[in-house]
Amino acid sequence: MGDDHTSARPLRADARRNRERVLRIAQEALAADGLTISFDEIARRAGFGVGTVYRHFPTKEALFEAVLLGRIERFVADARAKATAEDAGEAFFGWFAGVVEQASANQALCDMLDSGSGMGFRPASTLEADFVQALGRLLARAQRAGAVRRDLGPQDVHDLLRGCLTAERRARARGAGGRMAKVVCDGMRPR
Repeated sequence: MGDDHTSARPLRADARRNRERVLRIAQEALAADGLTISFDEIARRAGFGVGTVYRHFPTKEALFEAVLLGRIERFVADARAKATAEDAGEAFFGWFAGVVEQASANQALCDMLDSGSGMGFRPASTLEADFVQALGRLLARAQRAGAVRRDLGPQDVHDLLRGCLTAERRARARGAGGRMAKVVCDGMRPR
């Protein structure tokens, strides 16, 4: 993933700062407003003309992808880092709860993680497979340690994660956020 700039030359310092500002503003806008935010509105909030934004990101989708896939890459990296933790159950449940906490506060990330959003991963990307694979490693270790039910597979947990994001967003809207991951995690523990 990384840099979406296609030129072989590095960006000038001012262009790099502009690109970073666009990404930061887009991240904030997507978290609050979801995938419906317009390219023009992101440019306005960043204090740039639309042309400046287009120079770095030729389409709205390219901008959104740069922001959102970067977040999912961090979830994958975190799962991989936790895959060697001493307490496999704590690592699995901590990662699951962390993803729910971070993603449920971000409307666009919830939209992207929900396969029905139409904003899925780019065709050449292995990120979705990387996400499920990293989740699967954490799950397998936690199951071997006896911390997670053995009848769950990575896709089951991925589906539970998606559902938990929706439930957590609804709970937050009514002022009762922060408990859905615990409820789902309790359901994944052995009986």
